[in-house]
Amino acid sequence: MLFLGLGILLAAMKYLAIGPVAEWEWWVVLAPFGLAVLWWAWADWSGYTKKKAVQKENEKRQARIDKSRAAMGMAPRKKR
Repeated sequence: MLFLGLGILLAAMKYLAIGPVAEWEWWVVLAPFGLAVLWWAWADWSGYTKKKAVQKENEKRQARIDKSRAAMGMAPRKKR
């Protein structure tokens, strides 16, 4: 997401001729978009995306369990 935001910012600065970015070549300005594509491809290939999704689901599940235990008056489990 960082590369995408940087690419949008640089492209806007180049198009509107703001600052030193106006004098840069277009391929330099658009390079963050290519880096974003490479990052997403690597994240999907390596399993990083799936790992983060599973981690988020587990955190939500544990929060629901802790909330239910607190409602029943039981202390939540300590993390190992």
